[in-house]
Amino acid sequence: MLHYIFRRIIQLIPVILGVTFIVFTLVHIAPGDPARMLLPQDATDEDVADMRSAMGLDRPFLVQYVHFLFGYDGPGESFDYKGLLRLDLGRSYVSNRPVFKTILDRFPNTALLSTAALFLSILISIPFGIISATRPYTKTDMTVTVLALVGISMPAFWLGMMLIWIFSVQLRFFPSLATPANLRSLILPAITLAAMSTAVQTRMTRSSMMEVIRQDYIRTARAKGLAEKKVIRKHALRNALIPVVTVIGLQVGQLMVGSVLTETVFSYPGIGTIMVDAINRKDTPQILASVVFMALVFALVNLLVDILYAFIDPRIRAQYVGASKKKKEGLYGFFKRAWP
Repeated sequence: MLHYIFRRIIQLIPVILGVTFIVFTLVHIAPGDPARMLLPQDATDEDVADMRSAMGLDRPFLVQYVHFLFGYDGPGESFDYKGLLRLDLGRSYVSNRPVFKTILDRFPNTALLSTAALFLSILISIPFGIISATRPYTKTDMTVTVLALVGISMPAFWLGMMLIWIFSVQLRFFPSLATPANLRSLILPAITLAAMSTAVQTRMTRSSMMEVIRQDYIRTARAKGLAEKKVIRKHALRNALIPVVTVIGLQVGQLMVGSVLTETVFSYPGIGTIMVDAINRKDTPQILASVVFMALVFALVNLLVDILYAFIDPRIRAQYVGASKKKKEGLYGFFKRAWP
């Protein structure tokens, strides 16, 4: 198992590099000049050229990308940085603060909102998925299916504005602005963020449960006289959780990405608002740091999901251990034949 974990960690390196290259390319070709944005409106072309030289923007694209990875010792002290490999992408063009420090300061806020949304989606989706699967093609199943389709179809920004208009403006139950210090203010953004993931997880739970409850061992458990609740909870649900856990793991990354719109609608101080402000001002170091950080979190969550497979389904653990033993025996047999 340790070998598997190490191999998956090594596989993250090309993924992160690919993400950084794509994002760096998109930021590079996007309209706007960061040097001109930082200077006053009456700055001359010579001032802009000097600023671009200090920021390292006058160098070829690939050279800039290498500087992004391994660091850049620019003419201006405020634009020096050690590079992505040493987790230093320099300072923000706007706030002049280290970009990773800004992200780490805001990450607990985004993690709190995403965790609340994930907990809410799991709390709703799994029970509704089980109810829908155990009552197929009934009014209950149809109602759950329609609600899931509505949840998938609604854009997050539209749902957030509708919730603000109904529960904040009209009914005044919840505040329209969300802050980490006020847990009551997190209810509306958590519902907004959890809507799509709840719908996806509900449909996946229903599909997985319906496939499992048709298996022979479920019929055998019922034939033994076990109560239906025990059959569903002990035999069917555990085997149906494999694809559900996969979807939940992927939804964690989706919640991180979806928080960009949700945090903007509710003016929530998280990574999403940082990214939107950085895009509007073309704050390249802050944009790159935010995207790389989200990609890293997404990749690590997928790694944790793969590890959880072995604990949820013993067959996967046994299969991996058997494959490892077979590989070792193959190497031992090869050396034994080579040197009898």
